[in-house]
Amino acid sequence: MNKTKAILLVSAALFALPAYANEEADADRAAGSAADAPAKKQSFTTGVAKGRDLLDTAISASTLDESEIQKTGTRSIAEVLGNIPGIRAETAGTDGLTAITIRGLPLAADGSKFLQIQEDGLPVMEFGDVHFAATTAFLRTDLSLSQVQAIRGGSASTFASNSPGGIVNFISKTGDEEGGQIQLSSGLDHELGRADFNYGARLSDSVRFNIGGFYRQGEGPRAAGYSAFRGGQVKFNITKEFSGGYVRLYAKVLDDREPNYAQVPLRLTGTNADPVYAPLPGFDPRRDTLSASRYRTTILSVDQDNNLRTIDLQQGNRSKVMSLGLEGQFDVAGWTVTNRVRYARISGTYNETLPTAMVPAAVFPTAFGAPGGSLRYATGPNAGATIPAAGAINGNGLVASALDLNAEINSMDNFTNDLRGSRVWEVGKGKLTTTAGFYAASQDVDLYYDFSNSVYDVASGGNSSFIDVIAADGRSVSQAGILDYGVFGRSSYHRRYDLNYRVYAPYGSVNYQQGPLAIGASLRYDFGKVSGTLFGADLGGGRVGLTAIDINRDGVISGPEANVSVLPLGQPGIADYDYGYASYSVGVNYRLAEPVSLFARYSRGARASAERVFFSPTANPATGKLTDDSAAYAPVKQAEGGIKFRQPGLTLFVTGFWASTTDKNLQIGADATGAVALITIDRAYSAKGVEVEGLFERGPLSLRLGATYTKARIDSDKADPTAVGNTPRHQPDLIFQAMPQYRTGLFSIGANILGTTSSFAQDSNLLKQPGYVIVSPFLEVRPTERVQLSLNAYNVFDKLALVQVGSAAIPASGIVNAQTLNGRTITGSVRFSF
Repeated sequence: MNKTKAILLVSAALFALPAYANEEADADRAAGSAADAPAKKQSFTTGVAKGRDLLDTAISASTLDESEIQKTGTRSIAEVLGNIPGIRAETAGTDGLTAITIRGLPLAADGSKFLQIQEDGLPVMEFGDVHFAATTAFLRTDLSLSQVQAIRGGSASTFASNSPGGIVNFISKTGDEEGGQIQLSSGLDHELGRADFNYGARLSDSVRFNIGGFYRQGEGPRAAGYSAFRGGQVKFNITKEFSGGYVRLYAKVLDDREPNYAQVPLRLTGTNADPVYAPLPGFDPRRDTLSASRYRTTILSVDQDNNLRTIDLQQGNRSKVMSLGLEGQFDVAGWTVTNRVRYARISGTYNETLPTAMVPAAVFPTAFGAPGGSLRYATGPNAGATIPAAGAINGNGLVASALDLNAEINSMDNFTNDLRGSRVWEVGKGKLTTTAGFYAASQDVDLYYDFSNSVYDVASGGNSSFIDVIAADGRSVSQAGILDYGVFGRSSYHRRYDLNYRVYAPYGSVNYQQGPLAIGASLRYDFGKVSGTLFGADLGGGRVGLTAIDINRDGVISGPEANVSVLPLGQPGIADYDYGYASYSVGVNYRLAEPVSLFARYSRGARASAERVFFSPTANPATGKLTDDSAAYAPVKQAEGGIKFRQPGLTLFVTGFWASTTDKNLQIGADATGAVALITIDRAYSAKGVEVEGLFERGPLSLRLGATYTKARIDSDKADPTAVGNTPRHQPDLIFQAMPQYRTGLFSIGANILGTTSSFAQDSNLLKQPGYVIVSPFLEVRPTERVQLSLNAYNVFDKLALVQVGSAAIPASGIVNAQTLNGRTITGSVRFSF
């Protein structure tokens, strides 16, 4: 244990840790939810025309403060969102590979198709489900975060584009509170150090600024064999206030890399209805990873120009963002005019390894084209040594054949502007609020990816090595651990997208409030232009995507080098189509009494299709047009109604909801044997359920609660009629959150609890995926006024929690791929305020 860990551990033992530093939100962005102090009126500003007390609005919304996020024991964006009722987030603790949805809307693929993620009121990316470029990859939390606002359904469809399910907005501090914090954190049972800082102050009576960020480095909660986490961000803003408004300039620089905790092998026994999942001997999915290792560091390949290159596997998922924004609000002739504009340069790298077969070492050569052959280490301390056929290497005796996915995110640059004006009119005995706005955005999708097929052993501690397959005559079937420079010798999925999306949307709303009654409606019309080029043999038309290349430059074309996947650069495909759709929302709210209100709302929105529509029969690469105009966007209809109650000591919001949508997509799934399969999705879905959110307080005790009960089904399926009536994969009946806490001036102690019931691993509804409850206690001590010591124990009971299972049924091998949450992870920190 290093010195830093020892100091933090001793401090934790002597005191008892984290703090509830309840920072006040920006005055111009104040927000609230059932989770905030119930004695105060709550206003909410995300996805609505004008900030109001939540009991006076016909929406379902929540907030989380930075101090609450500190208590969860994680900084993962997806896991933070999993603490909000109604939101289902799939992640293994990092943000490059995530899947997020809301209110039972389908998760056919990764990313967040129906939920828009914003930073300071504008989308991080226009589309949340771009292949290998999830929005969460380009966003981080640190001490510069003020709070997170989330709106579910409601007017999200009309106050933002491509957000029919809801909006989550990460709002930065702006220097309202003068002073700063420095926080140093370290893993106590793992190697990961982190430094956070934030400082805000006034330069004059009318000018204030805020600067904050973080840097982290270390192996992380899973043994990788190298520093898998490295990087950070800096955010800055400066605000000039004047009579009737303000102007704010802000900037962000992010350069961070983290490992990809993707699917890894587990032992699976029992029955499909009552399966038993367990770690393999010599490999713990809670503490080990196969994404890369100290001995699996690089792969040779070709770039988007078909030139030789080296892929750095240890780079993991790297995210780079440089953004500059301007925000202003001012009064003109009785109208409050607000404009937000931002330009963001976004790029990065995505690396994932996905085991496609787990085979005993003794039979692996025969299974992969070398009967009577052998296996030999290609890298690591035993490089060149033959693996004994009878030996149980690493305690499990298994060798993996895997797909190595690499994506170069050349540009996800975007420019976004949102202009709106609002005015309140006295009409009769009530007030009429009118809002009109215009949204314009440009989103690049410049992405190159290719797959290769590698062989390695299943070793713990970051010690996995590449393995070569040797034929009986001594000839090497593989090359430096690579069986194929493509997908099993084919040209599939070796692609380049160079696209631009233009999005324009006029919108408006009216809301009339008289006494306890408020009635509102909003309308938006989105129209867009998609243009660009596509490269890949998958486009057909005689395009050739395989050729012989001397990858290792030894002057000899080996077996794997005889069929290398390349791009047919002389035969680009075209993207060139337009689309348009209308969204609307109508709601009513009735304030029965000061502490209670009723509301109801009906909405229709849509999500425009991103790049997943290409390389499919839906798009014609010769003309760039869609062969099916309905594939341009996925409509979502929603109805909701509920009751809100708030008085000192007790807040309770209950909302019933119904949603339906269609989705045309490509889903990476699995068949009954566990083999990876690409599934075409052309479906209609529906979901109904109830959300509950509450806060109970008495003296130093508090209990924050959230739960979502959902019944979802596949209503129609043009590609697979047998799926009709089934529950979509990974959709549990119940997800819930709880945070009991005891707080005094000296210390706070409590736990963050997340849970889910069981679900089905795939849409065929055969194999069950078990539910779980993750308990993460926290302890905070404030020994002096400006010092806070914290201790967080994420997943303290070390639960084997499965996020997704890559098989439709128990395979004959008894081995299945699954993505899991991290095991017990203990972190200590000290925060200094000044």
